[in-house]
Amino acid sequence: MASALTQPFTTLPGEVGAPRRTPRWWNRFVRQPTAVVGLALLLAVAAVALLAPWLAPGDPLTGIGPPLQPPSPAHPLGTDDLGRDILSQLLHGARVSLLVGLATAVIATLVGIVVGGLAGFFGRWVDDALMRLTEFVLVLPRFFLAIIVTTFFGGSLLTIVLLLGLTFWPSTARLLRAQILSLREREFVVAARAVGAAEPAILTRQVLPNAMPPVLVNASLQVGGAILIEAGLSFLGLGDRSQVSWGYMLNSAQPFILIAWWMSLFPGLALLLTVVAVNLVADGLNDAWNPQLSDEAWR
Repeated sequence: MASALTQPFTTLPGEVGAPRRTPRWWNRFVRQPTAVVGLALLLAVAAVALLAPWLAPGDPLTGIGPPLQPPSPAHPLGTDDLGRDILSQLLHGARVSLLVGLATAVIATLVGIVVGGLAGFFGRWVDDALMRLTEFVLVLPRFFLAIIVTTFFGGSLLTIVLLLGLTFWPSTARLLRAQILSLREREFVVAARAVGAAEPAILTRQVLPNAMPPVLVNASLQVGGAILIEAGLSFLGLGDRSQVSWGYMLNSAQPFILIAWWMSLFPGLALLLTVVAVNLVADGLNDAWNPQLSDEAWR
């Protein structure tokens, strides 16, 4: 009996039964039309980003045609003021936006897991010290801090990713801590202690796997937030000028917004669709992993 209680959940907490060919959370996810649409959009953006060097070979920052040309067969999305192809910039810009979003989410999630896991599981002075640190980072004005850092130290992609990753983690830490506080006295944890399992092993093998679904949902939301902040910095001219990004394209389009609508329309739509797709996927995962929703709710 104790051995069974110490096993981590392989599906949603509280679910029992024989193993399925597909996870139950996935079956729930694909039953949500908005989540499926969001996933399709996100996969399309990811495919474009991966295939950009083959879909649009060459340097996207090099002029290849007449300036300020509207969409045409030669340039499907037009050209900018320097004769650079908008489509080529759009495809290569997807790589930068997704890289910043995913790298930021990974760094923030890893830091948040360490801080929130230690605070929630060990409690006492460890919890107090780490939560005070979390609250300090949480109240920092992230965007204005990013402006100051990029102004003084440059807006390289590495700088932006590290800055965002090291300021996004408090929400992950607080969320994970709350999950662990609700799990650390559950029966399977008590049973693990009873059979002599070490505290670090209980944390990593028993508690964390059951606390991760909300953390992963939060991480997916952070992807969209990081993409928007990078675009905002590039729009203000504080991003990496050696890399084309959608924010960089919007910055270049400012003086020509009335005479070259295509320069701002397409990168703006790309940002909108990508962030909406990320949020739709996050909402879908949140509902799919919600243990309070019974199977009848999905029929």
